[in-house]
Amino acid sequence: MAEATPKKPPDWKHLTETVHDAESLKQESINAQHDHLITEIETSDGPLGTTLRAVYEGDELSKFRIRLDDKIRNHDREIERMCNFHYQGFIDSIRELLTVRQDAARLKDEVKQVDQHLQESCVPLMTKGEELVKCRRIQGNIATAVESLNLCLPVLEMYRKLQEQMTSRRFYPALKTLEQLEHTYLPRVNSHWFAQTMADDIPKQRESIKEASMSDLKDFLENIRKHSGKIGEVAMLHAAEQNNMDPAIVKATRKKVKKRRAPPPPNPFTGEVDAPPPPVIQDEEEEIEDSAELSAQDLIDFSPVYRCLHIYSVLGDRERFETYYRKQRWKQARLSLQPPSNMVLIKGHTSGQQQTEHESLDSFKRYFHDIVGFFVVEDHILNTTQGLVNRAYIDELWEMAVSKLAASLRTNTVQCKDTSMLLDVKNLIILFCHTLRGYGFSVGHVLELLLEMRDQYNDVLTRQWVDIFNEIFSEDNYTPIYVETIEAYTDIVTQFPIQDENLERESFPKRFPFSQFVPDVYNQVKAYINACLKYSADLHLSHTEIDDMIRKSTNLLLTRTLGSCLSSLIKKPSLTLLQLIQISINMNYLEKSCLYLEEYISSITGAQNDSVHMARLHGTTMFKDAKSDAEEHIYKQLNLKIDEFLDLESYDWLLPEAKGHASGYIIDLVAFLQSTFMSFTNLPEKVAKTACMSACKHIANSLKDFLLDNEIRQLTMGSLQQFNLDLIQCEQFAASEPIPGANDGNLVLAFAGIRQLLDLFLNWDWSLYLADYGQTNSKYVRVQPQVALSLLEKLHNADKKKNTIFGSLNKKERDKKKLLDTVLKQLRGLVNGSTQQIQG
Repeated sequence: MAEATPKKPPDWKHLTETVHDAESLKQESINAQHDHLITEIETSDGPLGTTLRAVYEGDELSKFRIRLDDKIRNHDREIERMCNFHYQGFIDSIRELLTVRQDAARLKDEVKQVDQHLQESCVPLMTKGEELVKCRRIQGNIATAVESLNLCLPVLEMYRKLQEQMTSRRFYPALKTLEQLEHTYLPRVNSHWFAQTMADDIPKQRESIKEASMSDLKDFLENIRKHSGKIGEVAMLHAAEQNNMDPAIVKATRKKVKKRRAPPPPNPFTGEVDAPPPPVIQDEEEEIEDSAELSAQDLIDFSPVYRCLHIYSVLGDRERFETYYRKQRWKQARLSLQPPSNMVLIKGHTSGQQQTEHESLDSFKRYFHDIVGFFVVEDHILNTTQGLVNRAYIDELWEMAVSKLAASLRTNTVQCKDTSMLLDVKNLIILFCHTLRGYGFSVGHVLELLLEMRDQYNDVLTRQWVDIFNEIFSEDNYTPIYVETIEAYTDIVTQFPIQDENLERESFPKRFPFSQFVPDVYNQVKAYINACLKYSADLHLSHTEIDDMIRKSTNLLLTRTLGSCLSSLIKKPSLTLLQLIQISINMNYLEKSCLYLEEYISSITGAQNDSVHMARLHGTTMFKDAKSDAEEHIYKQLNLKIDEFLDLESYDWLLPEAKGHASGYIIDLVAFLQSTFMSFTNLPEKVAKTACMSACKHIANSLKDFLLDNEIRQLTMGSLQQFNLDLIQCEQFAASEPIPGANDGNLVLAFAGIRQLLDLFLNWDWSLYLADYGQTNSKYVRVQPQVALSLLEKLHNADKKKNTIFGSLNKKERDKKKLLDTVLKQLRGLVNGSTQQIQG
């Protein structure tokens, strides 16, 4: 283990010096700090709180006091040294101060005197100065007031201008004034109380302007509703002049009325009311004539619309205004399109009804005036405003109007029975179309309505011509026309086209073959054609279309109307045979006149008569049918007349022998037939022959029915001989050629059946009859077994009665009776055989 090194003893002297040095340094630091604090206390002009706090917070307060006392003693020594050094100078200064004190006292007295004198002298000046200050203050206030007034006067002037504009209802300039007042003038006077009041009033003024302009618009809409008729009438008058139409179509009947104008409404801003205008008595027709020189747009003031549109556009509410305007006008359109209650066309006969008829036509005119006026106004609005109404809106409104107009016209004209009124309505519609076409509206559907009304017009015409034809038929005497002068002859040939050289060569008096109703019917058909042509005027149809339309209407008149009237006429039971004959003759000439009617239609329509597509008149066929109907009724009437004579027969069927002459009724019948067939000279030969043959057959059948009458149970040969005399009279008439050209023996053949029957009984040729029965060349081929049996039984019954009366018969009578029984037996066999053969 190593040996420990001994420790060196410390250097105590050195340590003691180091300690003394540290303490001295610490003391110096404290002294320096205390000096610093004392210096701050001496030199500081502010509060000493911080410095004193540093002193008291330290641990060396006592040392600081000692240091402070040392500092104070040093200052005292310095002060004493300084005082000792300056003492003599101080004494001298004190002495000088004492001298100065006396001077200062004297100066003070003088200053007091001067001050007192100055104050006394300045009293007026101070007064003037105060007045001057006051004046200066007033002047400043005045300058300020002038400056304020210079700023306020333009504002007040603008506000006054606004009030004047509002009072005079100049709303659009008032809006500009409001805008200038709000954005230019009011900001300059924001400091004044009235500026805020005006600013608060500006929105109210704008609303007042909107309300006032809307009120003007409502007045305008009400006014335009009242004056639409006048506007439409003037527009239609202008259109009538441009299209060379009669202006009387447009004008409605008016009376002088005393007009009382409503008092003007009060001003919405001032409440003032202008004096009401005096009543005015004016003729509305004169008013229309005075306005005719103006355009339709010049008759109404549109400024309320423009003004209201501009106002709402400026205020940013244009869409609302457009919606309101269109909605109101749509309502007014519906009102205009609603027909008045008295707009119904009904034909009147009494004076009161005729007055109603005129009122109905005037209602139609006013109805069209309102509609035209409405759309003239809308067209003007469309062309003078931008976007208030557009073409789509106008087209939609027009489509609605056309549909309602068509429905109203159909409803209100359907009961009309007067063609003149229908023509007036048609002319109104045409002028209506001309007027609105001039304003750019499509009127095709309205013109189609005219074509629908054409059918109604033709129906009304047809009903009127039914009465005309019936009147002609009732007034005609159904005798040929006799003329005694050339004037009367010319009058007939100009009324009806007849070409008869024989008639021209005849001397006066001349006799036309037809009666008066032939030229009357012909002229009335022409009048009907002219009436149809009247409706076609101004329809802008081609000549071919007009010709086709008139031909169709004429065909309807001839086939339906005239044909029906003729059929009813012919079927009248009151017509005599001669009248029927004359009607048949008339039909011949009317049938021939159809060609002239076709030429007449072509001449008035301008169409070519030889056109391939031209419709032909059906009158020829109709007149042929009417003639055939008349001929049938002639045959029937002739037979009825014959029956009247035959009803006078009074045969004594038990007559023992004939009277030696024909019966009186047969003689009268033959005389009647001879005179009747003389009137058949103007009838066609075929018709006359047919009538004569029909009469002969009817007489033959009637005579045969006399013999075969079941009520006649018995007859004698004497009655048959008398009956044979009557038949001979009829046969002589048939052989006398009662109708020229009827000499072919056919009329005599009509009596062949009954002639063979009488010859069979009168000649008692039963053997030949029975032997030749069934052969085609038999002498009695027309005699039927059942007819012969029936007649023979009646003879047998008469013989049985005679035998009962006279008792037994002689041999001749017995042989005759035996033969009669044999013939009866054979006839019954023939009848039964025929019946069995028929049944088999």
